[in-house]
Amino acid sequence: MSVLHRLRNLGPGLLVAAAFIGPGTVTTATVAGAQFGYALLWAVVFSVIATIVLQEMSARLGLVSREGLGEALRTTFSNRFVRVLCVGLVIGAIAFGNAAFQAGNITGAAIGLEAMTNVSAKLWAVVVSLAAFILLAYGAYKWIERVLMVLVGLMSIVFVTTMIIARPSLSDVVAGVFPPRIPDGSLLTILALIGTTVVPYNLFLHASAVQEKWSQQVPIDEALKASRLDTVLAISLGGLVTLAIVVTAATFFARGTIIQSAAMMAEQLEPVLGPAAKYFFAGGLLAAGLTSAITAPLAAAYATAGALGWRRDLKDPRFRAVWAAILVVGVVVAVVGRKPVAAILFAQAANGLLLPLIAVFLLIVLNRTDLLGKYSNGVAANLAGGAVVLVAAGLGAYKLLDVVGVLP
Repeated sequence: MSVLHRLRNLGPGLLVAAAFIGPGTVTTATVAGAQFGYALLWAVVFSVIATIVLQEMSARLGLVSREGLGEALRTTFSNRFVRVLCVGLVIGAIAFGNAAFQAGNITGAAIGLEAMTNVSAKLWAVVVSLAAFILLAYGAYKWIERVLMVLVGLMSIVFVTTMIIARPSLSDVVAGVFPPRIPDGSLLTILALIGTTVVPYNLFLHASAVQEKWSQQVPIDEALKASRLDTVLAISLGGLVTLAIVVTAATFFARGTIIQSAAMMAEQLEPVLGPAAKYFFAGGLLAAGLTSAITAPLAAAYATAGALGWRRDLKDPRFRAVWAAILVVGVVVAVVGRKPVAAILFAQAANGLLLPLIAVFLLIVLNRTDLLGKYSNGVAANLAGGAVVLVAAGLGAYKLLDVVGVLP
């Protein structure tokens, strides 16, 4: 099978990649490279590996059980209190949390369009929201998949080309990956890098999306093989985009150039690209904003529908009501408010703190032999998943202790 054919067959993995490569990722990765150089590249690599591990489990759950993670959670716990608590966590942390992230997604896309047209970002925020609304209202998974494939491809070209133009030091890049280091003052940024890549709501989105891509008529082993390839290729591509942004910002850090936002990175490219720099970079930011503006409401709808036992159908009125609510809240906040870099970093870090809890839920479900049979987690999968939980939980606990003043 040719590489081109494999890329054409990418599916649910693209939803995951498109969801985590948003304006928040662009901003977080820029700040990471600008403030700490290449030192935090290991966190990007860890995040990509962790995402592949957890998303493979999520996809396997969806294909074997034909249930989403929300549905599986409802049937996993027999205790009514625990079950209600799980549903509350899903709706509160995933659905309402996505509304806050949606504002950043829409704002990022609008800023990219403003840079290219000089038309107000607030007006573009409304236009972007309408575009996302129309695509989701059309209710066709294949159309969403195709649009995201184009946008993720555009992002990859823009940011990888930007990295090549910046001429990074290969030895410094390798040193930033191994051994892992935690420079003073970098822990919040590390949590943000993990939180912006290993996105908890993607675990709900992926388990449902694979069922749209591979029907029950497809032999399960064939579907699992295709899904794993899709997951590895798409998420690795998304990770390359994040890596490229950190590396580009790090080259400016090495030259002593202070960059405080993604927009400033575009300005620093002007000596190389001339007046086209802002348009070049804005194109990537626009693609990042659009992909996340589509996937965040979709993920919230899948998570909420699964947790409450509704039909996970793009044309179901209740399903539509959830994603529409996320879109409306996002555009209102984008038009009337602001989302500074510090707020984006905090939101991504909060995502990183939430990750261990959702990942533990996923591991519990994936060990249910009554649900998954021979496809339940083996020792290797549990060790890999456990390692992700321990690292994320350890970093989160360390940060919380630091905030409350327990650490020196």
